[in-house]
Amino acid sequence: MILEGDNPEVAMVNVCQAMRVGQLRWRLTHRRALAAAQLLRKEKRRCNGRFVSGDHFFRHSRGFLWFVICNLLVSGSTGGAEAQLLINVQNQGGEVIQESITSNIGEDLITLEFQKTDGTLITQVIDFRNEVQILKALVLGEEERGQSQYQVMCFATKFNKGDFISSAAMAKLRQKNPHTIRTPEEDKGRETYTMSSWVQLNRSLPITRHLQTVCAEAMDATYVRDVDLKSWAELPGSSISSLEAATEKFPDTLSTRCNEVSSLWAPCLCTLETCIGWYPCGLKYCKGKGAVADSSGAQQQQATNYRCGIKTCRKCTQFTYYVRQKQQCLWDE
Repeated sequence: MILEGDNPEVAMVNVCQAMRVGQLRWRLTHRRALAAAQLLRKEKRRCNGRFVSGDHFFRHSRGFLWFVICNLLVSGSTGGAEAQLLINVQNQGGEVIQESITSNIGEDLITLEFQKTDGTLITQVIDFRNEVQILKALVLGEEERGQSQYQVMCFATKFNKGDFISSAAMAKLRQKNPHTIRTPEEDKGRETYTMSSWVQLNRSLPITRHLQTVCAEAMDATYVRDVDLKSWAELPGSSISSLEAATEKFPDTLSTRCNEVSSLWAPCLCTLETCIGWYPCGLKYCKGKGAVADSSGAQQQQATNYRCGIKTCRKCTQFTYYVRQKQQCLWDE
């Protein structure tokens, strides 16, 4: 992994990332219909008296035209180079997953996304300006047990700027060998968060304006901690009153874990854990020599430090939060 010059043209890549997420979400919602469609695609169809493939009608549709135009615009705007990083990561079970990491310098934002082997889609968004980290989990439902096809949870926590390299440094990262399977240099273990309130997304602007868009599907399942509200209140332009107005506290009386509750319709405390298997957690500096002018103007060689790479980490996060029904937490059994 190396550092290169700035690449500010990441906006179009962010659009494409959003398109990929939308396509994945559509596929999850319609996976049964897609399975049936796979069978139909194997059958021969007729068009103007001749046999054609199952993709023939899409390739001659308006949708395909827009698909081609979009890809041409993206490749033109990025000079043919990938502005986002696609990282092959080996998890602790030995399986390889692909992480997508994008950086938006204008918004001072980093987005890391990957899909777990069980189908869960994890999205981590870091808002450096407001010192907010959003972790979103899209978990596939167990339809045979009465769940919806998927459910989405969001967790907003205080972000410490030293835990991830800056968006500007992230935009400079390039891979010499994109197909290499990466393993982190340091395991930061597990961090636990006990959430205390729901976030009212329509009033979440004092926390970060990105909550409304990132967590739009988690209208009743976006969570925050009181201790983080107090930390954000100390930032310039913020206040505890505006932050608290964006939240609703959990009931105080509940302390029963979901794995201790038998009724699927009873409220309980749910636990969700996820691990980021690889991320750039710091910069590496190398020593070198550079020419420096002394008081007389003469050039002298002097030892200097320069950025020459990144340090990589792995970290797990466990969230405990209130759910109105155990039905919303079937994995915690």
